Amino acid sequence: MNDIPNSECVDHLAQNAPLSRESWKVFQIMSEFVDGFERLAPIWPSVSIFGSARTHRDNPNYQKAEEISRLLSDSGFAVVSGGGPGIMEAANKGAFLGKSPSIGLNIQLPHEQLSNEYQDISLNFKHFFSRKVMFVKYASAYVVLPGGFGTLDELAEILTLVQTGKTRRIPIILVNQAFWSGLLDWFKETLCPEGTINPEDLDLLRICDEPQDVVNAIFDHYESRGFEPSSKEKEILLEL
Repeated sequence: MNDIPNSECVDHLAQNAPLSRESWKVFQIMSEFVDGFERLAPIWPSVSIFGSARTHRDNPNYQKAEEISRLLSDSGFAVVSGGGPGIMEAANKGAFLGKSPSIGLNIQLPHEQLSNEYQDISLNFKHFFSRKVMFVKYASAYVVLPGGFGTLDELAEILTLVQTGKTRRIPIILVNQAFWSGLLDWFKETLCPEGTINPEDLDLLRICDEPQDVVNAIFDHYESRGFEPSSKEKEILLEL
């Protein structure tokens, strides 16, 4: 009879069940980080490419993303995308047809995202935040094509991390001037006068319209220093 829990004990367990479930999710999150670190750390240099999942294959932005990715892959860069359709597929496809690894960081969404077929290495995530760390931690450059909220989120993420010194400075390249010019004008004409960013923060961004110009901009950035992070940068990335 003493082994039967009393009503107070049952109530306590019921009240704390959600907390217990949240605590155990720490191990799921940990496994995503460990798997990502182990599989991506040996692969460098790499470039993370972003853009809309809704871009069709006959869209010029899709074709440009594929060409950029192929040039990067043949130049020795692994290419990392979100692993889904649209620009992500184009990025993976270009790398898959090139000489360097094509990597997809797939995410499970309520409206299921279908993984594209052009991935040499495919990782799956349930949590956006752990996935976003993988995009940044091993990237030598960010290439951002036209996209929606998710693309803007990734762009804001890297700008914030570089601006605040939480990650090393890398090339952040926007592709398609006509698409991005309105946003950049808003940065310059609204954010700078309001004092919410400094004018020199705009120097973190570069616009390129031609695929080869994207590749050249990345090489230009590293011409005098090489792709290997400095000792100080390694410490910063360790804390990312």
